[in-house]
Amino acid sequence: MVRIEGDRCYLRTFIESDARSLSELLTNNKYYWAQYEPLHDDYFYTEDAQLRKILESMQLMRVNREYSFGIYTKGRNQLIGHISLYAIKRLPYSSAFIGYSIDERFTKKGIATEAVNHLIHFAFNELNLHRIEAYVSPKNIGSIKVLERAKFVKEGLLRKLLYINGVWEDHYMYSILQEDYNF
Repeated sequence: MVRIEGDRCYLRTFIESDARSLSELLTNNKYYWAQYEPLHDDYFYTEDAQLRKILESMQLMRVNREYSFGIYTKGRNQLIGHISLYAIKRLPYSSAFIGYSIDERFTKKGIATEAVNHLIHFAFNELNLHRIEAYVSPKNIGSIKVLERAKFVKEGLLRKLLYINGVWEDHYMYSILQEDYNF
């Protein structure tokens, strides 16, 4: 298990016993998050499906291919989001993608920015990655602000990149390089 302490939140890699709280988080935010990501079938939101995803993520973590964390409030230890480094590639790329979602009730509080900064630090200092990439919908102003506060640079528009809820959606590509990051 990996745990990263922050000021207002902490990140902890998921373990089997997190399946219920993760399922509840996903269910509670199903339609809020569906503005920018696909709705899933009903099974996806079940505890069983999330347990399977956690077990898969734990295996991927063992071989340094993915790190999936819950975002928890400090003090109350409440799961309020999730954040991942995924599709980790070693040389000649030495890169990964970052993805995150915050419970609607905890948005606009700077928690996503804090979580992203902690994960960037982990990626560059612990995993020694060279580049982190993120896709973000041009409509997702909050997420764009998170990335830009974390010093990600917009590299361009990827036309009709993702099929989301019946429509092909454009996404911006953002990145941050290890050399751009102030440790």
